[in-house]
Amino acid sequence: MRTASIVRTTNETDISASLNLDGTGIFKADMPIGFFEHMLSLMTRHGFFDLDLKVTGDTHIDAHHTVEDTGVVLGQALLKAVGDKAGIRRYGSAIVPMDDVLVLCAVDLSGRPYLHFEGDFTTPQLGEMDTELVKEFFQAISAHGKMNLHIKVLHGENNHHIAEGMFKAFGRALCEAVGLDARVQGVLSTKGSFD
Repeated sequence: MRTASIVRTTNETDISASLNLDGTGIFKADMPIGFFEHMLSLMTRHGFFDLDLKVTGDTHIDAHHTVEDTGVVLGQALLKAVGDKAGIRRYGSAIVPMDDVLVLCAVDLSGRPYLHFEGDFTTPQLGEMDTELVKEFFQAISAHGKMNLHIKVLHGENNHHIAEGMFKAFGRALCEAVGLDARVQGVLSTKGSFD
């Protein structure tokens, strides 16, 4: 099984994550931001990953460091779990409806981090999480997972549904990208590597 465990401790956060790419969608969490926990549970379930996450952070200030650093740790865990990327599909995409919302997500595990994010929120917070932190999470997981990541809200108005659509679409696209394909010999690159 392709698994990884990462522990990261700073003056702002203390985060440990155990990730199984070949799971069934089991999510266990101990973390202080309820809305963010809900979003990660959706990502995990719809990506068929198993994720055990323990997070503490300086949420008495705000949620920024906690959300961003969780993205850092999950990106590192993903990169470690996927290993040398031999045999994976590399690319994944999903278009996910969530009631009034339709979200597109595309992933390339190329080793070259990049985020393109198109999605506007009309409320500053969802639960105790600032909506601007949704982009910060995806920026962090893209950078530390070394992936090219595009997320675009095609239409929709409900802010909760917009965030939910993003995390579900990302989970599904990532599941496809890390999936093994017997036709892939070595890595899926004409260069023979992702470096």
